[in-house]
Amino acid sequence: MTDELILDENRFFDSDPPTRAIARELYEGVKDLPILSPHGHVEPRLFSENKPFPDPTELFLIPDHYLYRMLYSQGIPLEQLGIPKQDGTAVEKDHRKIWRTFADHYYLFAGTPSGVWFNHELYVLFGIREKLTGDSAMRIYDQISEKLALPEYLPRALFEKFNIETLTTTDAAADTLEQHQKIKDSGWKGNVIPCFRPDAVINLMDKNWRQHIAKLSKVSGIDIQSFKSYISALENRRAYFKRMGAVSTDQGIFSPRTHELSANEAETIFQRALQGKADVTDADQFTAHMLMEMARMSIDDGLVMQIHPGAFRNHNQLVFDAFGPDKGSDIPVQTEYTHNLYELLNKYGNDQRLTLVVFTLDESTYARELAPLAGHYPCMKLGAAWWFHDSIEGMQRYRQSVTETAGIYNTVGFTDDTRAFPSIPARHDLSRRIDSNYLAGLVARHIIDRSDAERMSRALAYELAKNTYKL
Repeated sequence: MTDELILDENRFFDSDPPTRAIARELYEGVKDLPILSPHGHVEPRLFSENKPFPDPTELFLIPDHYLYRMLYSQGIPLEQLGIPKQDGTAVEKDHRKIWRTFADHYYLFAGTPSGVWFNHELYVLFGIREKLTGDSAMRIYDQISEKLALPEYLPRALFEKFNIETLTTTDAAADTLEQHQKIKDSGWKGNVIPCFRPDAVINLMDKNWRQHIAKLSKVSGIDIQSFKSYISALENRRAYFKRMGAVSTDQGIFSPRTHELSANEAETIFQRALQGKADVTDADQFTAHMLMEMARMSIDDGLVMQIHPGAFRNHNQLVFDAFGPDKGSDIPVQTEYTHNLYELLNKYGNDQRLTLVVFTLDESTYARELAPLAGHYPCMKLGAAWWFHDSIEGMQRYRQSVTETAGIYNTVGFTDDTRAFPSIPARHDLSRRIDSNYLAGLVARHIIDRSDAERMSRALAYELAKNTYKL
């Protein structure tokens, strides 16, 4: 006997029948809109090469730290899950065995967004009708493997099947964008565009900072020997990214502190960094100044500026040393915005040529700081509920916290921020359901009327992202 996998048509909607009915009707109006994914981490190589996905383990588990961080928390070593090690030493290579381990522990994901997304992928994308368990593991593995061998499951075919209008990758400042060029040269019409992310050449505490600067110097053709030439190199790369279709920049930063240094102060810190003598204070000052510079550049070239503050990156030193960054051990920290963004917003925040999208991992700032700031400054938009909070309850808390002060039109819609390509439609479907349910609650309480809700529903699902990111 197998446990049947069921996706109820009213999932995530309110249990109150009238509210549920309104939510369902709003959802029906937006569920088939094209997907805009203006920020994420899917590799462009996926589409330049357009090769079949090797197997279910390679497709779902190995690239998705949302999944393996939960397994690691229950004592399952990352080596046992096939996660590659920095030094190239052996990890589990039997992907069927890894899948069985995942399936044996899939019950851990009940009630989590990862479980919601994964069930959607199994049911909708692969037609699976039984729950993933240890008993069903190999049957499901084989069913998925059979589908992955078909032409309609190649990356480009899935991109089109998912109805993705635009997908944005995240690319280092010194990236040549070779894979993006290959996509263009192939003649395929899928719109996959880069996003300029300069973290590696801005964070002076990165142990490889000088090597990154050397790469930036080479790819820009500018000999970086001074802060002025460094800025010129960044402007050069931003221009190239824009020619390649980029509409945005992004910075992953610990603190959103902004502060403008004098020309002499910036040069002094930069020279210390070139000599390998910069300290933490230098790094904090430099990042604060570079946020000001990035805002200035965005006014000049029109690229949307995104900041993602508030993560203690690679908190687990043992995992970082063995497996490298982005392995599920980043932890949110308390973050302050009102004072930290003061200099930037007072210099540039009234300039409507700048679009600054601010994300947070600190939910306590939604109503207290971010909604009031975005509800005032013309340049500022609130990023979607992000990372640990792009969940059923997290997205509801976000809307409840920010809408009364900032409305919805000072937010950017939904951002999936994923490395796991097949989860994109599942994530957008969840967001559209949650937003439909939120708006239905406002209608049921006569806060907005039905026409308001329909207009807002379409904006949240599609138009806000399209307008904010100029897509």
